[in-house]
Amino acid sequence: MTRTTTATALDDRFGVPLRGVGVDAETRCAHYDGPLDVIALRFGCCGVFYPCHRCHDEAAGHVAEVWPRARFDEPSVLCGACRATLTWPAYLGSGHACPACGAGFNPGCAVHHDRYAESA
Repeated sequence: MTRTTTATALDDRFGVPLRGVGVDAETRCAHYDGPLDVIALRFGCCGVFYPCHRCHDEAAGHVAEVWPRARFDEPSVLCGACRATLTWPAYLGSGHACPACGAGFNPGCAVHHDRYAESA
């Protein structure tokens, strides 16, 4: 499986601005690479998608800001399996699976939603 090696360059495989560390073709990264780790999240500070908060910390060069509630109607979650983009509320209501392709999402990510978006 091909992975990016740099965290600073935008990854052009996904159709959205995406950066990360060791990102594979389904957005798994060096930090989270389980079979269900197939999403990337858009950060409010820069509008760039990252597979995880640790990728943002390593690649962005600035302090992370979560996705603001005022922008919940904009796409902020990318399914790495099919490239569909979801709003934060659609992601939260997805039942841990992509509504477009059915790919499973890691339910353990719920533990740290506060690192990615304001509370609904």
